[in-house]
Amino acid sequence: MTLKLNIIQPKIGLEKEKSQMSNGQWNVLEKQGYRKIGNHSAVKVCEWTKKMLRGHGGCYKYVFYGIRSHQCLQMTTSMFCASRCKFCWRGLKAPVNKEWYGPIDSPEHIINHSIDAQIKLLQGFKGNSELNKKRIKEMGNIRHVALSLTGEPITYPLINEIIKAFHKRKISTFLVTNAQYPEQIKKIDKVTQLYLSIDAPNKKLMKKIDRPLFKDFWQRTLDCLDLLKTRDYRTCIRLTLIKDENMTDLKGYADLIHRGDPNFIELKSYMWVGESQRNYKPSNMPFMDDVRNFSKELLEYMPEYELMREHIPSRVVLLIKKSLKKKSWINFPKFFQLIEQNKEFTAEDYCSKVIMGN
Repeated sequence: MTLKLNIIQPKIGLEKEKSQMSNGQWNVLEKQGYRKIGNHSAVKVCEWTKKMLRGHGGCYKYVFYGIRSHQCLQMTTSMFCASRCKFCWRGLKAPVNKEWYGPIDSPEHIINHSIDAQIKLLQGFKGNSELNKKRIKEMGNIRHVALSLTGEPITYPLINEIIKAFHKRKISTFLVTNAQYPEQIKKIDKVTQLYLSIDAPNKKLMKKIDRPLFKDFWQRTLDCLDLLKTRDYRTCIRLTLIKDENMTDLKGYADLIHRGDPNFIELKSYMWVGESQRNYKPSNMPFMDDVRNFSKELLEYMPEYELMREHIPSRVVLLIKKSLKKKSWINFPKFFQLIEQNKEFTAEDYCSKVIMGN
């Protein structure tokens, strides 16, 4: 039995159905630091979470948006993916499939066990007396979830329900998708920030780099961009830049970005790590200056955007719509207040100026 993505009332916990991952696959992932959650979800502690606990600074999401890395949960609600991206760093490729299959765990089950797994993975930090005691205490109080670990989190049939459940706990949400599931984007009522990964400026290059399963992958990408433009919450388009591969056709990128009309654009260097080393060389990894220069050239096609910030360790640049007046950080109390009021609101309503040092 295969559960379609457009099911209306999904059954919860069908244990006899085919699972997304075999026990052997999970065992390999466990050795790589992943922790299995239920039937189809996983958690892995981000290196930036550990760095912030050690006092070595936060990730680019802290610098750009105010996400405190030591209180961030990195996880996924689905292990399978409909693309086989050449630049994917995961040591074990996600199962490749077009549509959901297997049991469906409840949002509360996933959230509770994901938080428990994160806290357990970080227990060792409590024994280090040299670390910041305040941050060690805070690490168990998850305040943000990044649904972007591996696979395609958005394919989880109850994606809107789990986002709402996170928000009820005052946990903000970033959801990343590779723009192949427009029907799932339609389901989402509110999310703190929605990302579309656009890995190439044209159809030919996207087929070469993402190696998608869907024959209509380009139309799906365009449909997702059209939907992104209609979203009132914060939106972002992420470009993973690969030297001598996709750092070309600036107008093509600009046209796609204009179509999606995001609040933010992240231009990030491809990193020569993990499984991607089979497909690329170290020379395919842009330097920070390469990312800066590409960003400046792209801005010539998009006068409505401007350079906001950069994060040198991650080799990433943030562009922001000028209409936001450089307010890239998230006003978390305001966001949850708006959610509780159950009224329509826009991205501008919960954007704030950068306040470093908290």
